[in-house]
Amino acid sequence: RNRLEGKVLETVGVFEAPKQHGKYETGQLFLHSVFGYRGIVLFPWQARLYDRDVASPVTEKSESTAGHGSKEVKGKTHTYYQVLIDARDCPHISQRSQTEAVTFLANHDDSRALYAIPGLDYVSHEDILPYSSTDQVPIQHELFERFLMYDQTKVPPFVARDTLCAWQEKNHPWLELSDVHRETTENIRVTVIPFYMGMREAQNSHVYWWRYCIRLENLDSEVVQLRERHWRIFSLSGTLETVRGRGVVGREPVLSKEQPAFQYSSHVSLQASSGHMWGTFRFERPDGSHFDVRIPPFSLESNKDEKTPPSGLHW
Repeated sequence: RNRLEGKVLETVGVFEAPKQHGKYETGQLFLHSVFGYRGIVLFPWQARLYDRDVASPVTEKSESTAGHGSKEVKGKTHTYYQVLIDARDCPHISQRSQTEAVTFLANHDDSRALYAIPGLDYVSHEDILPYSSTDQVPIQHELFERFLMYDQTKVPPFVARDTLCAWQEKNHPWLELSDVHRETTENIRVTVIPFYMGMREAQNSHVYWWRYCIRLENLDSEVVQLRERHWRIFSLSGTLETVRGRGVVGREPVLSKEQPAFQYSSHVSLQASSGHMWGTFRFERPDGSHFDVRIPPFSLESNKDEKTPPSGLHW
Protein backbone atom coordinates (compact mmCIF):
# COMPACT_ATOMS: atom_id res chain seq x y z
CA ARG A 1 0.00 0.00 0.00
CA ASN A 2 2.85 2.38 0.83
CA ARG A 3 5.02 1.11 -1.96
CA LEU A 4 5.08 4.38 -3.90
CA GLU A 5 5.83 6.75 -1.02
CA GLY A 6 9.20 8.37 -1.55
CA LYS A 7 10.03 6.07 -4.46
CA VAL A 8 10.40 6.69 -8.15
CA LEU A 9 8.46 4.47 -10.52
CA GLU A 10 10.76 2.69 -12.93
CA THR A 11 9.92 2.23 -16.58
CA VAL A 12 9.16 -1.40 -17.30
CA GLY A 13 8.26 -1.07 -20.96
CA VAL A 14 5.83 0.41 -23.45
CA PHE A 15 2.12 -0.29 -23.13
CA GLU A 16 0.31 -1.91 -26.04
CA ALA A 17 -3.40 -1.79 -26.84
CA PRO A 18 -5.24 -4.66 -25.07
CA LYS A 19 -6.62 -7.24 -27.49
CA GLN A 20 -10.37 -7.11 -27.89
CA HIS A 21 -10.34 -10.24 -30.04
CA GLY A 22 -8.02 -13.20 -30.32
CA LYS A 23 -5.61 -14.30 -27.64
CA TYR A 24 -2.17 -13.38 -26.36
CA GLU A 25 0.76 -15.53 -27.39
CA THR A 26 3.41 -17.29 -25.34
CA GLY A 27 5.99 -14.71 -24.29
CA GLN A 28 3.57 -11.75 -23.99
CA LEU A 29 4.63 -9.39 -21.21
CA PHE A 30 1.83 -7.83 -19.17
CA LEU A 31 0.82 -6.00 -16.03
CA HIS A 32 -2.06 -7.54 -14.07
CA SER A 33 -4.89 -5.00 -14.21
CA VAL A 34 -6.12 -5.84 -10.69
CA PHE A 35 -3.04 -6.89 -8.71
CA GLY A 36 -0.49 -4.82 -10.60
CA TYR A 37 2.29 -7.38 -10.86
CA ARG A 38 4.55 -7.88 -13.87
CA GLY A 39 4.14 -11.21 -15.62
CA ILE A 40 4.64 -13.17 -18.79
CA VAL A 41 2.24 -15.52 -20.59
CA LEU A 42 3.33 -19.15 -20.76
CA PHE A 43 0.31 -20.54 -22.63
CA PRO A 44 -3.46 -20.11 -22.88
CA TRP A 45 -6.26 -22.35 -21.59
CA GLN A 46 -9.75 -22.43 -23.03
CA ALA A 47 -12.22 -22.54 -20.14
CA ARG A 48 -15.99 -22.70 -19.84
CA LEU A 49 -17.14 -19.65 -17.90
CA TYR A 50 -20.41 -20.08 -16.00
CA ASP A 51 -21.47 -16.55 -15.15
CA ARG A 52 -24.54 -16.51 -12.90
CA ASP A 53 -24.87 -12.76 -13.43
CA VAL A 54 -25.80 -13.35 -17.07
CA ALA A 55 -29.29 -14.69 -17.70
CA SER A 56 -29.47 -17.63 -20.09
CA PRO A 57 -32.24 -17.68 -22.68
CA VAL A 58 -34.79 -20.24 -21.53
CA THR A 59 -35.38 -21.54 -25.03
CA GLU A 60 -31.76 -22.46 -25.65
CA LYS A 61 -30.38 -25.83 -24.78
CA SER A 62 -27.56 -25.08 -22.45
CA GLU A 63 -24.64 -26.86 -20.91
CA SER A 64 -25.55 -26.25 -17.32
CA THR A 65 -23.62 -26.70 -14.14
CA ALA A 66 -25.04 -29.28 -11.84
CA GLY A 67 -25.52 -27.64 -8.53
CA HIS A 68 -27.89 -26.40 -5.91
CA GLY A 69 -30.15 -23.57 -6.89
CA SER A 70 -32.76 -23.23 -9.58
CA LYS A 71 -30.75 -21.08 -11.93
CA GLU A 72 -29.50 -22.75 -15.09
CA VAL A 73 -26.29 -21.22 -16.32
CA LYS A 74 -24.90 -21.53 -19.80
CA GLY A 75 -21.17 -21.97 -20.13
CA LYS A 76 -19.35 -19.79 -22.64
CA THR A 77 -15.79 -20.21 -23.83
CA HIS A 78 -13.32 -17.83 -22.25
CA THR A 79 -9.53 -17.56 -22.44
CA TYR A 80 -7.35 -17.80 -19.35
CA TYR A 81 -3.57 -17.86 -19.24
CA GLN A 82 -0.92 -19.72 -17.30
CA VAL A 83 1.59 -17.04 -16.35
CA LEU A 84 4.80 -16.45 -14.44
CA ILE A 85 4.78 -13.68 -11.80
CA ASP A 86 7.88 -11.51 -11.48
CA ALA A 87 9.53 -12.50 -8.18
CA ARG A 88 10.30 -8.84 -7.44
CA ASP A 89 6.56 -8.15 -7.23
CA CYS A 90 5.58 -11.11 -5.06
CA PRO A 91 6.26 -9.35 -1.72
CA HIS A 92 4.04 -6.44 -2.76
CA ILE A 93 1.03 -8.55 -3.70
CA SER A 94 1.26 -11.25 -1.03
CA GLN A 95 -1.37 -9.56 1.15
CA ARG A 96 -3.88 -9.53 -1.72
CA SER A 97 -3.05 -12.54 -3.84
CA GLN A 98 -1.36 -15.81 -3.01
CA THR A 99 1.62 -16.30 -5.27
CA GLU A 100 1.35 -20.09 -5.00
CA ALA A 101 -1.85 -20.72 -6.94
CA VAL A 102 -0.53 -24.01 -8.35
CA THR A 103 -0.22 -27.00 -6.04
CA PHE A 104 0.04 -30.71 -6.73
CA LEU A 105 0.12 -34.12 -5.08
CA ALA A 106 3.53 -35.73 -5.27
CA ASN A 107 4.26 -39.42 -5.37
CA HIS A 108 5.00 -39.59 -1.68
CA ASP A 109 4.33 -41.87 1.25
CA ASP A 110 2.35 -39.14 2.96
CA SER A 111 -1.02 -39.23 1.21
CA ARG A 112 -1.77 -35.66 2.36
CA ALA A 113 1.48 -34.16 1.06
CA LEU A 114 0.83 -31.06 -1.03
CA TYR A 115 3.53 -29.28 -2.94
CA ALA A 116 3.42 -25.80 -4.43
CA ILE A 117 5.11 -24.05 -7.33
CA PRO A 118 5.67 -20.39 -6.42
CA GLY A 119 5.01 -17.58 -8.86
CA LEU A 120 2.55 -19.35 -11.18
CA ASP A 121 -0.89 -17.87 -11.65
CA TYR A 122 -4.02 -18.11 -13.79
CA VAL A 123 -5.10 -14.85 -15.39
CA SER A 124 -8.28 -13.99 -17.28
CA HIS A 125 -7.95 -12.36 -20.71
CA GLU A 126 -9.45 -9.06 -19.53
CA ASP A 127 -6.94 -8.79 -16.65
CA ILE A 128 -3.98 -8.50 -19.02
CA LEU A 129 -2.48 -5.09 -19.78
CA PRO A 130 0.11 -5.97 -22.45
CA TYR A 131 3.43 -4.20 -22.80
CA SER A 132 6.69 -4.65 -24.67
CA SER A 133 10.23 -4.33 -23.36
CA THR A 134 13.74 -4.28 -24.83
CA ASP A 135 15.07 -6.10 -21.76
CA GLN A 136 16.14 -9.63 -22.69
CA VAL A 137 15.28 -10.89 -19.18
CA PRO A 138 12.34 -8.65 -18.18
CA ILE A 139 10.84 -11.09 -15.67
CA GLN A 140 12.71 -12.48 -12.68
CA HIS A 141 11.54 -16.03 -11.97
CA GLU A 142 13.54 -19.22 -11.55
CA LEU A 143 11.63 -20.83 -14.45
CA PHE A 144 11.87 -17.90 -16.87
CA GLU A 145 15.08 -18.88 -18.64
CA ARG A 146 14.25 -22.57 -18.48
CA PHE A 147 10.93 -22.02 -20.24
CA LEU A 148 11.57 -19.05 -22.57
CA MET A 149 14.33 -17.66 -24.74
CA TYR A 150 14.86 -14.31 -26.40
CA ASP A 151 14.43 -14.09 -30.17
CA GLN A 152 14.47 -10.53 -31.50
CA THR A 153 12.94 -11.65 -34.81
CA LYS A 154 9.70 -12.70 -33.09
CA VAL A 155 6.75 -10.70 -31.77
CA PRO A 156 6.65 -11.00 -28.81
CA PRO A 157 10.42 -11.61 -28.71
CA PHE A 158 10.23 -14.46 -26.17
CA VAL A 159 9.56 -17.94 -27.48
CA ALA A 160 8.88 -21.25 -25.77
CA ARG A 161 11.79 -23.59 -25.23
CA ASP A 162 11.27 -27.30 -25.70
CA THR A 163 11.30 -27.63 -21.91
CA LEU A 164 8.14 -25.49 -21.64
CA CYS A 165 6.32 -27.54 -24.27
CA ALA A 166 7.38 -30.80 -22.58
CA TRP A 167 6.40 -29.51 -19.14
CA GLN A 168 2.97 -28.42 -20.35
CA GLU A 169 2.40 -31.74 -22.11
CA LYS A 170 3.43 -33.86 -19.12
CA ASN A 171 1.71 -31.84 -16.44
CA HIS A 172 -1.42 -30.49 -18.12
CA PRO A 173 -3.75 -32.95 -16.29
CA TRP A 174 -3.32 -31.11 -13.00
CA LEU A 175 -2.60 -27.67 -14.49
CA GLU A 176 -5.52 -27.54 -16.89
CA LEU A 177 -8.27 -25.11 -16.13
CA SER A 178 -11.63 -26.21 -17.55
CA ASP A 179 -14.50 -24.55 -15.63
CA VAL A 180 -14.78 -21.08 -14.10
CA HIS A 181 -17.80 -20.04 -11.99
CA ARG A 182 -18.76 -16.46 -11.23
CA GLU A 183 -21.54 -14.75 -9.27
CA THR A 184 -22.07 -11.25 -7.83
CA THR A 185 -24.00 -10.42 -4.66
CA GLU A 186 -24.34 -6.81 -3.48
CA ASN A 187 -21.45 -5.72 -5.71
CA ILE A 188 -19.08 -8.41 -4.41
CA ARG A 189 -18.07 -10.73 -7.23
CA VAL A 190 -16.88 -14.24 -6.39
CA THR A 191 -14.97 -16.23 -9.02
CA VAL A 192 -14.15 -19.90 -8.41
CA ILE A 193 -11.84 -22.14 -10.46
CA PRO A 194 -11.74 -25.80 -9.35
CA PHE A 195 -8.93 -28.18 -10.34
CA TYR A 196 -8.82 -31.94 -9.93
CA MET A 197 -5.45 -32.93 -8.46
CA GLY A 198 -5.62 -36.71 -8.32
CA MET A 199 -6.44 -39.71 -6.14
CA ARG A 200 -4.53 -41.27 -3.27
CA GLU A 201 -5.09 -44.53 -1.46
CA ALA A 202 -5.43 -44.19 2.29
CA GLN A 203 -6.41 -46.91 4.77
CA ASN A 204 -7.87 -49.18 2.08
CA SER A 205 -9.99 -46.41 0.59
CA HIS A 206 -9.58 -43.89 -2.21
CA VAL A 207 -9.28 -40.18 -1.41
CA TYR A 208 -9.82 -37.70 -4.25
CA TRP A 209 -8.24 -34.24 -4.04
CA TRP A 210 -9.15 -30.91 -5.60
CA ARG A 211 -7.81 -27.41 -5.23
CA TYR A 212 -9.92 -24.36 -5.87
CA CYS A 213 -8.82 -20.80 -6.54
CA ILE A 214 -11.15 -18.04 -5.39
CA ARG A 215 -11.11 -14.34 -6.20
CA LEU A 216 -13.22 -11.87 -4.25
CA GLU A 217 -13.71 -8.50 -5.91
CA ASN A 218 -15.43 -5.39 -4.60
CA LEU A 219 -17.15 -3.62 -7.50
CA ASP A 220 -18.38 -0.80 -5.24
CA SER A 221 -16.58 2.07 -3.52
CA GLU A 222 -17.73 1.09 -0.01
CA VAL A 223 -15.08 -0.61 2.12
CA VAL A 224 -16.06 -4.09 3.30
CA GLN A 225 -14.25 -6.81 5.25
CA LEU A 226 -14.59 -10.57 4.95
CA ARG A 227 -15.41 -12.06 8.35
CA GLU A 228 -16.66 -15.64 7.91
CA ARG A 229 -16.95 -18.45 5.43
CA HIS A 230 -19.73 -21.05 5.31
CA TRP A 231 -19.23 -24.04 3.01
CA ARG A 232 -21.48 -26.95 2.09
CA ILE A 233 -19.65 -29.90 0.56
CA PHE A 234 -21.69 -32.70 -0.99
CA SER A 235 -20.02 -35.97 -1.92
CA LEU A 236 -21.28 -38.54 -4.39
CA SER A 237 -20.97 -41.05 -1.56
CA GLY A 238 -24.01 -39.31 -0.03
CA THR A 239 -22.38 -37.20 2.67
CA LEU A 240 -23.10 -33.50 3.18
CA GLU A 241 -20.52 -31.60 5.19
CA THR A 242 -20.86 -28.09 6.61
CA VAL A 243 -17.73 -26.03 7.26
CA ARG A 244 -17.82 -22.71 9.09
CA GLY A 245 -14.89 -20.56 10.07
CA ARG A 246 -13.39 -17.13 10.50
CA GLY A 247 -12.00 -15.51 7.35
CA VAL A 248 -10.16 -17.46 4.66
CA VAL A 249 -6.61 -18.89 4.79
CA GLY A 250 -6.14 -17.25 8.18
CA ARG A 251 -7.03 -13.77 6.96
CA GLU A 252 -9.98 -11.41 7.04
CA PRO A 253 -9.20 -9.27 3.99
CA VAL A 254 -10.47 -5.72 3.54
CA LEU A 255 -11.75 -4.90 0.05
CA SER A 256 -11.52 -1.19 -0.72
CA LYS A 257 -11.51 1.04 -3.78
CA GLU A 258 -7.70 1.13 -3.65
CA GLN A 259 -7.35 -2.63 -3.16
CA PRO A 260 -10.60 -4.10 -4.45
CA ALA A 261 -9.63 -7.77 -4.80
CA PHE A 262 -8.29 -10.71 -2.82
CA GLN A 263 -7.30 -14.07 -4.30
CA TYR A 264 -6.46 -17.33 -2.56
CA SER A 265 -6.33 -21.10 -3.07
CA SER A 266 -7.53 -23.92 -0.85
CA HIS A 267 -8.06 -27.67 -1.03
CA VAL A 268 -10.77 -30.24 -0.43
CA SER A 269 -10.73 -34.04 -0.42
CA LEU A 270 -13.61 -36.49 -0.83
CA GLN A 271 -13.90 -40.23 -0.50
CA ALA A 272 -15.84 -40.23 -3.76
CA SER A 273 -14.88 -39.42 -7.34
CA SER A 274 -17.16 -36.38 -7.57
CA GLY A 275 -19.21 -33.92 -5.55
CA HIS A 276 -20.33 -30.30 -5.29
CA MET A 277 -19.44 -27.27 -3.21
CA TRP A 278 -21.34 -24.05 -2.57
CA GLY A 279 -21.78 -21.59 0.27
CA THR A 280 -21.50 -17.99 1.41
CA PHE A 281 -18.95 -15.44 2.61
CA ARG A 282 -20.10 -13.06 5.33
CA PHE A 283 -18.91 -9.49 4.93
CA GLU A 284 -19.00 -6.55 7.36
CA ARG A 285 -19.71 -2.95 6.41
CA PRO A 286 -18.13 0.07 8.15
CA ASP A 287 -21.32 0.58 10.21
CA GLY A 288 -21.01 -2.93 11.65
CA SER A 289 -23.83 -4.50 9.64
CA HIS A 290 -23.27 -7.80 7.88
CA PHE A 291 -24.36 -9.33 4.58
CA ASP A 292 -23.84 -12.70 2.92
CA VAL A 293 -22.29 -13.13 -0.51
CA ARG A 294 -23.10 -16.28 -2.47
CA ILE A 295 -20.35 -18.63 -3.59
CA PRO A 296 -21.53 -20.03 -6.94
CA PRO A 297 -22.08 -23.79 -6.81
CA PHE A 298 -19.40 -25.74 -8.61
CA SER A 299 -18.84 -29.39 -9.31
CA LEU A 300 -15.84 -31.42 -8.23
CA GLU A 301 -15.19 -33.89 -11.03
CA SER A 302 -12.37 -36.40 -11.33
CA ASN A 303 -10.83 -37.26 -14.64
CA LYS A 304 -11.45 -40.78 -15.87
CA ASP A 305 -7.82 -41.46 -16.64
CA GLU A 306 -5.91 -41.29 -13.37
CA LYS A 307 -3.30 -38.60 -13.09
CA THR A 308 0.37 -39.35 -12.98
CA PRO A 309 2.53 -37.40 -10.53
CA PRO A 310 3.98 -34.12 -11.84
CA SER A 311 7.19 -34.37 -13.76
CA GLY A 312 9.81 -31.95 -14.95
CA LEU A 313 9.44 -29.68 -11.91
CA HIS A 314 13.00 -30.06 -10.66
CA TRP A 315 15.96 -29.99 -12.96
